[in-house]
Formats: sequence, C-alpha cells, structure tokens
Amino acid sequence: MFGALGSALKQPLIISYIVAGLFVGPAVLGWSTADTQIELLASIGIAVLLFVVGLKLDIGLISSVGPVALATGIGQIAFTSGFGFLIALALGMEVVAAAYVAVALTFSSTIIIVKLLSDKREIDSLHGRIAVGFLIVQDIAVVIVMIVLSAFSGGEDAVLRDALLRVLLVGVGFVLVIALLMRFVLPPLLERLARSPELLVMFAVAWAISLAALGDGLGFSQEVGAFLAGVSLASTRFRETIAARLVSLRDFLLLFFFIHLGAKLDVGSLGDQVWPAIVLSAFVLIGNPLIVVAIMGFMGYRRRTGLLAGLTVAQISEFSLIFAALGVTIGHIGAETLSLITVVGIITIGLSTYLILYSHALYDRLAGVLRVFERQLPMREVAAEEGETGPSRVDAIVFGLGRYGSNLSRGLADSGLHVLGVDFDPVAVRDARAMGLATQYGDAEDPELTANLPLGSAKWVVSTTPSAEVNRVLLDELHRQGFSGSIVVTTHVPEEIEQLEEQGADIVLVPYADAADQAVDLIVEADRRSVASPA
Repeated sequence: MFGALGSALKQPLIISYIVAGLFVGPAVLGWSTADTQIELLASIGIAVLLFVVGLKLDIGLISSVGPVALATGIGQIAFTSGFGFLIALALGMEVVAAAYVAVALTFSSTIIIVKLLSDKREIDSLHGRIAVGFLIVQDIAVVIVMIVLSAFSGGEDAVLRDALLRVLLVGVGFVLVIALLMRFVLPPLLERLARSPELLVMFAVAWAISLAALGDGLGFSQEVGAFLAGVSLASTRFRETIAARLVSLRDFLLLFFFIHLGAKLDVGSLGDQVWPAIVLSAFVLIGNPLIVVAIMGFMGYRRRTGLLAGLTVAQISEFSLIFAALGVTIGHIGAETLSLITVVGIITIGLSTYLILYSHALYDRLAGVLRVFERQLPMREVAAEEGETGPSRVDAIVFGLGRYGSNLSRGLADSGLHVLGVDFDPVAVRDARAMGLATQYGDAEDPELTANLPLGSAKWVVSTTPSAEVNRVLLDELHRQGFSGSIVVTTHVPEEIEQLEEQGADIVLVPYADAADQAVDLIVEADRRSVASPA
C-alpha cells in the first residue's frame, strides 16, 4: 500500500518502505518489533545485496580506486567526528554524550547507498565504485569502534589490546582463507554446479549468507562477510549469471530491511530533540559531501565526480542507532542522546535519498560554486590512451561502451572510421582500450565533458544508452556547442523516436527492433533461396 502510494506521488520507494515500517512498528500499530521474523529476512536481504555488489568488483580496479577510497573514508571520518564533537558541545551536551553523537554522525548506510546507486545504474560508475570503497572503509571503522566500546565495558586495558590484536589476526586469516578458496576451490566447484543454473544460484545465496554469518561471528559486520563472498566469485565467468538471477530476490528481501529499520524507530520521545537534530542533520547533509569533494578534488578528480560520490555520505547509518543503543546499555549515555541520534537518522536518511536520486540536477546548480574544489587539470580523469591526451583524429564519438556500444564501436573502426569511445564505467573503458579503441572516461550528462571533446573533427556522435533523459541532455549540449555533424541516439521505446527526432537526433536506433528486422530479412532471404533451388 505504502509503496503504491509513494509511487503514485512520485516519491522514492525507500521512503515508502521506512514509513511502512514506522506504521507497523511500536510507534503506531505495534504489529512488528525488532524481535520478529522480519529481522531475519532483513539480514538475509543485506547479505544478498552486498554479495551482488562484491560480484561486480573487479580486483584489478582496487589499485586505482583504493587510494582515493581510503583517503576519502579516513578524511571524512576525521572531519565529521571532530567538527561533530565541537557542534555537540556547542549545543550544550556533556563530553561523553557529545563524543557518542560525533562518532554516530560518521557512519553512512552502505545498504541504502548501494540500493540507490544500483537503482540508478551507477554502481559501476567511477563515483559509484569510489563510494562503495569508502563505505567499506567506514564499515571497518564501525567494527573497530564497536570492539573498543565493548572492551571499555570490560574495564581493563588488557582487554582492549587483546580485542584489537584478535581482530587484526582474525581479519588477515579470514581474507587469506577466502583468497585460497578463490584460487583452488571455487572455480572448479562452480564449473560443476553450473550444469544446473538453479543449483548455481542456490549455492551463491548459501555462500553469501554463510560468509555473512561467519564474518559476524568473527567480530566483523555481516556486510563485510557478504561483500567478500561476492568478491570471491567476481573473477569467475559465472558472476553475471548469478547477479542477474539474484536481482529480484535482492529487491524483495531488502523490503524487509527498510520495514525493519522503520519499525526500530521509536518516535514517542523525540519532541525535545528537534532543534539539535536539525543542526546536526544540516551538518551531515552539507559538511560530509563537501569534505569528500575537497579530498577528491585535491587528489585530482573532477568536482562532479566528487559531488556525486560525496552525496552518498549525506546520512547516518543504521549502525549509528546500534552504536548509540550499545552506549545506553553500557551506561555511557542516556535515552535522550539515543533519541537525538534517531531523529538525525530519520531526517538524513529521508533527505539524502532525494539528494542522491537527483544528484545530477543538483550538480548543475552547484557546478560554479564547486569550482574551487577542482584542480585546473583533474589528472585522474583525463582521457584516453595510456599516456596520451587522445587520438589525433576523430570521426565518430560513441557514448556507452557496454556490449552493444563496444560492438558498434569496433564495427565503425573496422570500416575505417577513427572512433573515440566514452563511458563512465572504468572497466568498460579499460576493456575497450584493450581492444585497441581510443577511450575516455566520462558521463554523457556532464556538460564539461562534452565541451572538451573533439567535436570539431567528428562527423558522428553516437549514444548507445537507451535513457531518454541522458539522450535529451546530450542533444541539448551538442546543439549548444554548435556541433554540425550527425547525431545518433538509442532507445528501447519506439514511442520515443519522434520526440528524439524533434529534439535534433538524425538517426534513432532501436536495437531489439532493428535486430529483429534484420533477422527476419535473413530468414526470408534464406527461405527464398531454398524455394528457388529445391533439392
């Protein structure tokens, strides 16, 4: 009901699910509590989600994304906790309560962010990969903070030292065991299981849940375990098959996570915390993205990439509530501090969902202001061939280097045209480069990218993405730049052809329909030949 209502009002489904959780939780009807079976289904949904994310992680990209993810993750944690502590003190909190609030503000929700990026199909983009990277850094920080907090409750320094040493040793051992399984066990096992697609998928789900439970049992979060389970299968040739079959299961189970999250929020004692919550929420919504933009800009990334990645930390996590609840249990803070963190969670999770969904439009409005965070030459994202600034001659620029786009680019190149391929997925760019194509990282919706492309020599610009919104933005920008060549766009909806042509597209490709027509022609021609020359 809430999902249908939210869809009718054009609201994000995540908000509808959380509202549904509030409605059926203790605050309203009391049908669901944190002790029900919903918690189990929510945990399985989290495991499947992070497993699918791990499946898409290319180990070869860690060397390029790892440094910025680590620097951004640590920098954001230090900035948010430091300034958050000062703001909490300024609001009149005691030192211990202010410290708890400051730490709670540093955690961002991996589950919610990955879900939103997956829905927007940006999980494979550069900013999506960087965001997942520093969210994993945050998850590791969560584990350390929880261990330290639990050790403090023991009252002995030796307990703290032993706990940290244990986590270090166990963590290294956990990763080494998974690495050995990746090398010697999983590939031949999957080859045998793949004879039955159903058995392959069942094993994948069991593997994700098992490593999630093992990670949790070893003192890490279940997210880390499930993520590593996905990474362990990412180098096999079955990862796409597994990921495709798990999408529907992932979305169904995640519904229970968001309902469970809403059910845990007790709104009965939140009235006195509204003003401090607004101040702290504004800090999270504005400060966290800005520090990410600043760090990534310093490291040589464009301000657009920095903002799109930074908006993913504009909320606090469900772990923030768990962390605060643990503080109440130990006796470090009171219920009022937990209520404050809960209100901040409601505000930031709700608003950051909209910020991420409309991130591209937000960047268009803030691009000028954010220029101060970008180097004159953002060397991490400049084009194309290794060590070069790009090809000397370009006849055709192709946006989108997926299966359809890379095949089209290769065909154009084989016909004698000089092709420049553009994509926002670093893996697609790398694979196309390996095929001998000139490539450039970039997003078709980025006006600065379009302005810096060699449009003067190009006779063709081809967009292979079927998104009507992306194609409209690209068409508008090409016309604004005075491009005089021919423009080709792609759609999967025949009803959009006329609209795209009116907006300036010279040719509109409809891949499935075009392929079907070509197949019909081939079959009819073969049939005619068989009739003309009977056996």
